[in-house]
Amino acid sequence: MNIAFGGEMAPYLEPPRVLPVGTPGKTGRVRLGFELDGSGRSIMRDWERQAPLIVQQELYFDERMPDMPCVYILSSGGPNVDGDRYEQRFTVRRGACAHVSTGAATKIAEMRRNCSALVQHFDLEEDAYMEYLPEPTIPCRHARYVCDTTIRIAPSATLFYAEIYMSGRKYFGEGERFRYDILSVRTRAERPDGAPLYREKFIVRPGEHAPSVLGAMDGYDVFANAVVLTPPERAAALHARTRAFRDAQRGVAAGITRLPNDCGLIYKVLGRETGPVKALVRAFCSEVRSEVKGCPLPEEFPWR
Repeated sequence: MNIAFGGEMAPYLEPPRVLPVGTPGKTGRVRLGFELDGSGRSIMRDWERQAPLIVQQELYFDERMPDMPCVYILSSGGPNVDGDRYEQRFTVRRGACAHVSTGAATKIAEMRRNCSALVQHFDLEEDAYMEYLPEPTIPCRHARYVCDTTIRIAPSATLFYAEIYMSGRKYFGEGERFRYDILSVRTRAERPDGAPLYREKFIVRPGEHAPSVLGAMDGYDVFANAVVLTPPERAAALHARTRAFRDAQRGVAAGITRLPNDCGLIYKVLGRETGPVKALVRAFCSEVRSEVKGCPLPEEFPWR
């Protein structure tokens, strides 16, 4: 797996002393491909995985969209540790749909050398629809984590892509708010012909610049990024009925803006606790599905 690390990761590439990068069990891969079958039902046609990442058979539990496969990505290796490398590739072919999530939060363990990295590729063909709603990522003390996401999407397709990052193990011992070493997250999107749509990258180094200041995270502990890539008319309708707000009583704040090149929207949420942030991201995803597919998301499972 080839990963082009940015210069910010140069201090964190010392080889691990125990299990080197590429050791079995430290390199996980998932490749999933969704397409329509002869009856018009979306199915998971391609299904490849390499432990510690695990994907089981697709499920069809969404009563509002009974033809949409729902897939959960699991990990058998516990938290991500130094030298772990993961890759996820998703393809949604013409007219198909899919919902992908994770079975639990992703924990980034304490590290002494090297870093953990996740590379993601999304490829959506014409009229495809995909919801990617993973559980939060929790960077522990001295964690180093890279997430690099590339999206290739046709003009008529819709992708809802969300990511939620916590400040750390807030209630562990005396607390680990913003005690990780570095968090580097990059997302970029393009058309099938390679025309660029947008690019966003943020680097958080709590030891150099405290995130818990006014203008950044302030008193919040959870940050969510939700990207909607969809045709301009759908983006305009969603933007018109989604408001920016700050709710001091609930401890949440949210804002929305248009992405360049008329490719969609980006919705950001801050919160003190994970539950309200997840609820807002899910509510926004429900709005997107209602706009594109004409039905909302079902209620979340009580154990999620």
